[in-house]
Amino acid sequence: MTPLSHYLIFSALLFSIGLGGAIMRRNVLVVLMCLELMLTAANVSLVAFSRAQGLEGVPVYDAQVLALFVMAIAAAEVAVGLALIVAMFRARRGVESTSLTSLKD
Repeated sequence: MTPLSHYLIFSALLFSIGLGGAIMRRNVLVVLMCLELMLTAANVSLVAFSRAQGLEGVPVYDAQVLALFVMAIAAAEVAVGLALIVAMFRARRGVESTSLTSLKD
């Protein structure tokens, strides 16, 4: 069985990659994907802690159910985000975050 520390290190690496990408990239679509990577890292750690908390060989599924809700919310966030990106592309002919200087078009 894989120890909990391996899952947490993997989750920290995923979160670091997502955070670095969200901070450094200018393309709004890539930033959205990096945010999804960060949510996935949080889900990995939730499930890892859930599996490690089992009582007398019986696993606890509370955090795994929470991870499913986080994935559902992330899917809704992607739908709204992609709609905003399409609207931004139609208005400005690009999806660079540096072109977002005002609220008015």
